Amino acid sequence: MVARSLTIDDVRGAANRLRSHVFHTPARRSDWLSDACRGDVFLKLEVVQPTGSYKIRGAFNAAALAKDRDPSARLVTASAGNHGRALAHAARALSLPLTVFLPSSAPCAKVDPIRASGAALEFCADFDEAERAAKRYAASESALYISPYSHPDVIAGAGTIALELFEDLSSIDTIMVPVGGGGLISGIAIAARALSPHVRIIGIEVEVSCPFTRSLAAGRIVPIDVKPSIADGLTGNLDPDTITFDIVRRLVGRIDVVDEAALSSALRDVVLNEHLIVEGAAAVGVAALLEGRVDVAGQRAVVILTGANIDRERLAAAIEDGHDLTQRPPRSRGRSRIK
Repeated sequence: MVARSLTIDDVRGAANRLRSHVFHTPARRSDWLSDACRGDVFLKLEVVQPTGSYKIRGAFNAAALAKDRDPSARLVTASAGNHGRALAHAARALSLPLTVFLPSSAPCAKVDPIRASGAALEFCADFDEAERAAKRYAASESALYISPYSHPDVIAGAGTIALELFEDLSSIDTIMVPVGGGGLISGIAIAARALSPHVRIIGIEVEVSCPFTRSLAAGRIVPIDVKPSIADGLTGNLDPDTITFDIVRRLVGRIDVVDEAALSSALRDVVLNEHLIVEGAAAVGVAALLEGRVDVAGQRAVVILTGANIDRERLAAAIEDGHDLTQRPPRSRGRSRIK
């Protein structure tokens, strides 16, 4: 299946496949953000999913279809953490072997559950190297590589969020989506555009890693210099072969960027005002609203809170002013064969 063949029918098929495996998450109105933005702002709470993030939608859909096509399939992926955790959960449920390549900086909150699910772990210098190593492994070991974002079944699974939104809310003017590799916003855009052609789909990247902003400006995928961010799930270069770039270019209204200071403040504000645990990547939409980068005055807007998998130490630091949240707390892990 090529990217342009993905339709809302693929998303609806994924929704049927996922019905007993993922939660239909709440779209909860935020009085705090609605007042601050003079709009009607809802938060889509993917933080309550079984693996703590929306990634379970695409991972389980892709793994289930992989088993349907080949019951003896061996899976491999690269992940900043959440996709690996979700795919490990799915692989265990479906009795499929899985190897996950991760950056060495991946948080314990994401790594430990992957290990507990029985997947094999391989650590790399950063996400870009993890992605390359996973693809090499797939080619050499005859394994099926399931990209965390550039895979049609992963994208279709992510799009089920939009189906739920339009089922729960009578009308939506704007949907704000965190953007890393573009799988989530691609799936949401495919479904949302089919259901409501005039809805604004706005992506939010982090300033220290904004490959879509740079690539859309250039008209092609270009490499960027990636720096650390508290939104660890959004950092990294785009796979040069990703199918998400064309989808985003066709269907997404615009991409905005937030800096680390705004992101740190937004993360803290969500915890204190909404009493929700969120990770850095989940707070980028809130940061864009509070910084005035996206105007939703007089509109009904939805912000996707994508995940809650944040290390305890970083969460504690997030609630206090003046901490450098990009510093990962020290921890130990098993030996890695990848350097």
